[in-house]
Amino acid sequence: MKKIKSEMADELRSEYKRSDFGEIVRGKYANRIKEESNVVLLEPDIAQAFPNDEAVNKALRYLLEIAEASSRLTRRSS
Repeated sequence: MKKIKSEMADELRSEYKRSDFGEIVRGKYANRIKEESNVVLLEPDIAQAFPNDEAVNKALRYLLEIAEASSRLTRRSS
């Protein structure tokens, strides 16, 4: 195997042309990944309160139950 000179290491090989690769767009798929992802970033103080994803899910389910119960209590019957 031939060693490549350090000054040539950053250059494309002669058989490759930049035009062969098309336009480069930074972040081309970023929005699609953001829409398809269900990752939620927690603030550091909130993350300290929950050791893992199970604890977060348990707390949120409990909060939903409380919200449903309180909305049932405040609805007026017609």
